[in-house]
Formats: sequence, structure tokens, C-alpha cells
Amino acid sequence: MPHARPTIAVVGSLNIDLIASVESLPTIGETVPAMGLIRRFGGKGANQAVAAARQGAKVNMIGCVGSDPEGREYRKRLNNEGIVTAAISTEKAPTGTALIAVDRAGENLIIVVPGANGELTPTMLRGHARRITSAAVLLLQFEVPMPSVIEAVRIANRAGVKVVLNPSPLRSDFPWKECKLDTLIVNEVEANNIFGKSAMNSTRSGQWLERYPIEQVIITRGANSTLCLSRTAHLEVPTLTVEPVDTVGAGDAFAGAYAAQRSAGAEVSAAIRYANCAAALATLKSGAQEAIPFRVSVMNALSRAGEHSKPRR
Repeated sequence: MPHARPTIAVVGSLNIDLIASVESLPTIGETVPAMGLIRRFGGKGANQAVAAARQGAKVNMIGCVGSDPEGREYRKRLNNEGIVTAAISTEKAPTGTALIAVDRAGENLIIVVPGANGELTPTMLRGHARRITSAAVLLLQFEVPMPSVIEAVRIANRAGVKVVLNPSPLRSDFPWKECKLDTLIVNEVEANNIFGKSAMNSTRSGQWLERYPIEQVIITRGANSTLCLSRTAHLEVPTLTVEPVDTVGAGDAFAGAYAAQRSAGAEVSAAIRYANCAAALATLKSGAQEAIPFRVSVMNALSRAGEHSKPRR
């Protein structure tokens, strides 16, 4: 039976995004004027926490912000989303910042200043172990120090808590064969980099997955159907057909919605179907957190989609 109020622990980043709109991206040594500047809340950890909370999950956010106005403002923002912020530490380093330039064609340059995100330590994770061990799902990304990611996974593994990992931005220092994962969520490029192109052959997935303690690998492919590979099954789950306005944050909407569904006891195929819908709806508005849909919108869209969203085996 699904949990009455499923709990998710999210370990990840909290950033302030400063987005400048430019005619064209600058070359080395060039100064270009911006046509506008937008300030938004971001960071993959916080984005996915918001996505999970908007699907009805009780979310504990574990991370770090600075002792600056941005950090205080971010706490208030997450509290307003119903997210528990008691495990967000306040550090001397400034709140993480992403400096983003976007040109008319949608191409971008991004500079990330980790700031307080880089202060999250394994000791902090051990101090918040009860928030992880009492959760139905632990959700992580790779925007905080790797030793802390690994420690969080180990805490969850010892307690038998499902781990959902979205390894973005992809790094080479994660011990893939030592950490047990319920679900790995990757795009095609990330899948190829981790497992190799030959391993992505669905007819051989059972063979290569035997080498990893991963129950299922979900491969998102934009507007194309989402793949789910496990030792015993290969699923293709169609996405919701939309005309996207902005694809930023769609991946975070997917991960948060999927984790919320898994924490509530949903089967993998149903959770993917739901997450596909949430991700598609997130492309209909600009921004990351601003565009993340609420549960009622996702349920309405799923109802309209009907039989067309059923997975193919």
C-alpha cells in the first residue's frame, strides 16, 4: 500500500541563478551588453526537492547555503513549498551561484560558483542520518562533494532505503560497483559514458547490469520514449506530446516526480509514466522551479493521455 505521506530525503545543491539574455555569446576577451537579467532559484538538488514536494511527498532537504540574504531567502522559498529545511546548514561561504548567459538561439554559457554547496561533508550527512533512514527514498545528484554523496548512499544502503540517483553533472569518481541503487536516471550521453555504447543494447541489458548493484536504469531521451532497463525487463514508456517553450529543468521535474511516485509505492513503469508527464508539462513555461507542475496538473494530463501513455514491453 502507498504511504499516506511519503517521505523523501534530498541531498543536493542550492544555487541562485543569474541569467543574462544576450544577442550573441561573448568570445574570449569580448564584452557584450545584456538585454536583461533574471534572478531565479536553482540548483539540481533544490529543483528536484521542489518537484517531489509538488507531487505530494514530504521532503527533507539536506544541503548548505550561505549566511547571506540569498541563503535566508532560499530557506523561506523552500519552506513555502512545504519542504523541511532543518537539515540545511548555514555556512560562511556564500550561497552557491550560477552565472548564465543565453543568446537568441538558446545557446548558453554557464559558470557555477559552488560556494556553500562545497561545504557539505560526510560528517554532516552522518549527523542527519535519521532523516535519510526514515525516508522511503533518498534522491541525489552530483552537484555537491562526492564524499558526501557516497556517504549518503551508504547510510541509505545500510537502512534498506531506496536510492534514486541522477548523476548530473557526470563525474568519474563515483564507485558504481560499490553503491546499491534502486534507480539510476540518466540521459543517453550519460548512459554511454558510464556503461559504454554496446551496453545500451537492450537485448543485452540483463548481462551488463549483473555487474552493477543497480535495479533499473532509466534513460530519458527528450521527446522520444523513455527507456527502462533491468536484469529481467526492457520497457519503453511514451512521453507526453507537447510544444515546448523551455526545456530547462525538465530533467529535474522528471527525477523529483519519479522519486515521489516510488516513495508512494508505485511500480517503476507507472512512476516513469507519471514522471514523463511532469517533465513534459515543465517545458511549457520558462524557468526551472517556476515551471514545475503540481500534482493536480500532472494527474489531469495523465487522464487526458489515457491509454497512449501505457508502456511497451
